[in-house]
Amino acid sequence: MAHFLLIGGGIAGLSAAHALLRHGHTVRVFEAALELREVGAGVVLGANAMCALQDLGLHEAVRPHGTAVTHLQLLNQYGRLLQAADTTAFTRKLGFENVGIHRAVLQQELLRRLPPGIVALGKSFEWFEETATGVEAHFADGTSASADFLLGADGLRSRVRLQLLPQATPRYAGYTCWRAIVDGSRLALPEGESGETWGERGRRFGYVPVGDGRVYWFACLNSSAPQNSLFRSYRVTDLQREFAGFHAPVPALLALTRDDQLLWNDIQDLKPLSHLAYGRVLLLGDAGHATTPNLGQGAGMAIEDAAVLRRCLAQNPDVEAAFRSFEQRRLPRTSRVVQTSWQLGRVGQLENPLLTLVRNTAMRLLPAAMSRSQMAWLYEEV
Repeated sequence: MAHFLLIGGGIAGLSAAHALLRHGHTVRVFEAALELREVGAGVVLGANAMCALQDLGLHEAVRPHGTAVTHLQLLNQYGRLLQAADTTAFTRKLGFENVGIHRAVLQQELLRRLPPGIVALGKSFEWFEETATGVEAHFADGTSASADFLLGADGLRSRVRLQLLPQATPRYAGYTCWRAIVDGSRLALPEGESGETWGERGRRFGYVPVGDGRVYWFACLNSSAPQNSLFRSYRVTDLQREFAGFHAPVPALLALTRDDQLLWNDIQDLKPLSHLAYGRVLLLGDAGHATTPNLGQGAGMAIEDAAVLRRCLAQNPDVEAAFRSFEQRRLPRTSRVVQTSWQLGRVGQLENPLLTLVRNTAMRLLPAAMSRSQMAWLYEEV
């Protein structure tokens, strides 16, 4: 049995804590925030992520809080179908559904299922050092903690990664995004359907049901530079102007949204790393492979990390060797997700009218069998 320090109390960190405890190790999770609270964002947990939750003993705890997503529709801004996908063939093969869920609900369920005293809030990580017997982490409040191993699950701007790889900084994707969750119970949207619209001039809108009649939506616009001061001031009326003329249910979803429900973030990822394992230190989740959201696999990759880590530790009592095995198993898949999502985002955000026409035509003419084969690898059991 080993003792682990886990930096970061998000989906990656909490999932990894479950994995370690399930294998008989001890763990402390240190989170900088004073409260674990994420407002207004939804996530899709693919069948692969739900399978990983089952591996962690968490599927039955999470599944009732979300809603199955069985159909994906891609349209142009006038509502013309570009591509449709029925994911039930993939999910039936794995035995698990794709599930839309509120991110905060997922995080709270992961937290609630941990034993008391595992998570320490208000602990802002500063740096770590390797000692003769393990690793010591130092925090902004002047305290420190020691353990045998350290897991960095502290997100896109990971301070653990910064210490290991100062040059591995977030990469701006060239577009920015607004998000919200609204009560869409009166919209009578088709059950299990999520939609994404690729509009003209680099405008993109999507929505996903996340349970209890709620709908998560996102809206993307191109921006030549991050932290655009104009977009910083955008309110719902500005988005209604930008997406005027888009097909239903886009106008209705925006009309249901209050200004105080809007979240705004530039879209960023992390260029694939060469390593995730560094001796007694391992990078997990966004700290190791942050991705743009175009494949809906960010949270799923974090949960998969935890499941694979558990298996690697079960198969190898040498923890550092288990970390290296984890790296070998995860890097090809997470790198493919990051790169594919990056390229898909570039296609979805096209501004040139001719290229947009070519893109839309190609999507309409793509055989359904080819579309399914391109999607299948996402839902592979890991």
